Amino acid sequence: MSDLGDWFRSIPLITRYWFAGSIAVPLIGKLGLISPVYLFLWPDAFINRFQIWRPITATFFFPVGPGTGFLYLVNLYFLYQYSSRLETGAFDGRPADYMFMLLFNWICIVITGLAMDMQLLMIPLIMSVLYVWAQLNRDMIVSFWFGTRFKACYLPWVILGFNYIIGGSVINELIGNLVGHLYFFLMFKYPMDLGGRNFLSTPQFLYRWLPNRRGGVSGFGVPPASMRRAAEDQQGGGRHNWGQGFRLGDQ
Repeated sequence: MSDLGDWFRSIPLITRYWFAGSIAVPLIGKLGLISPVYLFLWPDAFINRFQIWRPITATFFFPVGPGTGFLYLVNLYFLYQYSSRLETGAFDGRPADYMFMLLFNWICIVITGLAMDMQLLMIPLIMSVLYVWAQLNRDMIVSFWFGTRFKACYLPWVILGFNYIIGGSVINELIGNLVGHLYFFLMFKYPMDLGGRNFLSTPQFLYRWLPNRRGGVSGFGVPPASMRRAAEDQQGGGRHNWGQGFRLGDQ
């Protein structure tokens, strides 16, 4: 149990709470402590009955059963791997910026979910984070199941097909990819590569709540060269430690 506790405490802070919530809420629904009907995102209940908790519970809840258990575990693994690597890589020492990315993606997914009557938001949010990681590491070669190898930029679309095969919905994965692309474009591509205005900036209250820190775990992946040059110009020529990538499935 001490080893399990040490491993859990080693998970980066924001990922740790997200990971724990994604286990606790489905378990609460599975045990019947709270009826699952109160955990889904239903537009009528949210808008007309003011059940304002539903966007939050729908982000953590997943109906685990004989037909969905494997899909749930696979996406829980993706959450742990890619959120950890973003939080300790591209966002190392900047928890407020990482929290802002999650909040931006989550708000976009909630709005889309209400418009399209999507009742579960766990997979779209995970896929949006995975998409951002894949774009920041787009030229890295990753290994998938059965020894297949390809560039990381294709990984979100491979996983979209993989999740569909094991029982997922293409819509959920697609929405996650599109939201991740929206964040990546507005935060990195448009201002850094195209020289446009920066439309996204982290609110100051997040910096007060989650102040930047120095040091931390070394990063994963390498951003595109144009992004590295822009970052160096903004920081007076200093290099940010983006570190090295990893293979999908490695522990």
